[in-house]
Amino acid sequence: MMERLLDAGADAVRLNMAHASHEWTELMVRRIRAVTRRLGRDIPVIMDIKGPEIRTGDLRVPIELKAGDRLDLAVTPGVETEDGITVVQVNYPGLLRDRAVGEAVLVDNGLIRLVVAGKDGQRLRCRVELPGLLGSRRHINLPGVRVDLPSLTEKDRRDALLGFRLGVDYLALSFVRESGDIEELRRFVQQHGAATRIIAKIEDRSAIDNLDSIIRACDILMVARGDLGIECPCEDLPVLQRQAISACRRHGRPVIIATHLLESMITQPLPTRAEVSDVATAVYEQADCIMLSGETALGRYPVECVQMLARVARRIETTVEPSHEATIVASDRMKVLRSAVVLAAEMPGSKLLTFSQHGTMPLGLATLRPQRAPIFAVTSSPELGRRLGLVRGVVPVPVPRDQNPLTRVAEAIRLLREMDQLVRGDRVIVATEIDGPDGLAESIQLRIVL
Repeated sequence: MMERLLDAGADAVRLNMAHASHEWTELMVRRIRAVTRRLGRDIPVIMDIKGPEIRTGDLRVPIELKAGDRLDLAVTPGVETEDGITVVQVNYPGLLRDRAVGEAVLVDNGLIRLVVAGKDGQRLRCRVELPGLLGSRRHINLPGVRVDLPSLTEKDRRDALLGFRLGVDYLALSFVRESGDIEELRRFVQQHGAATRIIAKIEDRSAIDNLDSIIRACDILMVARGDLGIECPCEDLPVLQRQAISACRRHGRPVIIATHLLESMITQPLPTRAEVSDVATAVYEQADCIMLSGETALGRYPVECVQMLARVARRIETTVEPSHEATIVASDRMKVLRSAVVLAAEMPGSKLLTFSQHGTMPLGLATLRPQRAPIFAVTSSPELGRRLGLVRGVVPVPVPRDQNPLTRVAEAIRLLREMDQLVRGDRVIVATEIDGPDGLAESIQLRIVL
């Protein structure tokens, strides 16, 4: 199945530690690496850690909740069912303090709505207002409440240490509220000598209020629309998505649009037309990635979902017009890269080529959103090659060692010809650094493939 998903167009895999054991995670990372080696494709693995997240506990079997049913949420272990009222454990001791009688508790992305009918010292006594099937470890939203949990929990630290050992490429921190949350996680990464990069998931109102500083602090932003659409008015969600993509473009950060892209395909073989339009909007707005969650985690049609995303993305990208003006082009390097992107736009069918050990050049080119030219990023770092898999339009080109600066362009073109990425007569715009009389200099070259 993993091989079929990659063949269908998947570019990365996310592991959700809210549901995963360490044994399962280790097995999955080994399996992903084995499949990608067999296919000759090295893709990034994202470990999604919980952050300050409220969830229900484990259930032996899912509970069918009907409108009007009573359900108690217990904040201490060992509270038993009484008088036929089901009790579900919750991992947040502040639940009783943060919800008053008459206020709502939203479960599983708002699919289940509870109303607080009363309290005692150990439990929140609720009435089911919007019914549904309650499974294990379902997320709980308390709209308007800043949850009194640390941004990085002890479980997050244990999960991250596992990720470092397994060599995952990204840690995605859930419920980021301010830049300090990212900075705390980055200190933890650095303390353990890991090279793992950080994705900030924005999921509530406080993250929107601190959007620019969060973007500057993280390596990639994820707009997690499931919880964000509950914490904020639903009609605001398209506006917030557009603001987030625009802000990432300004600051040169990749952005992922996630959750509910093809929700109906969890159970149906075809998407709704509204879902197709939603996916198209993310592509029109020039997000770097579009991400499936439940559709591939537990849905009936995972391969078809990936194929559908790829079909829609390819079709929409043929109609998107070049637009690199949304990016802040302040440095000399960015001005040179903009010149390369403009040149590529004026030469239909041309390709962009750059060399990198840290990702600066390919990320800069990608931020400027060349519409018709792929960005071939030649690197001898397998870790960088995987990480660049989340950057829009970038095709990582792995080489076994650093290349000779005098011959590396010719060697890269020869390699791309062997990979059937270039043919005779193609125009290649090379953005790179060259040795000049006063040191390294930014350079743009035009090469014709012979």
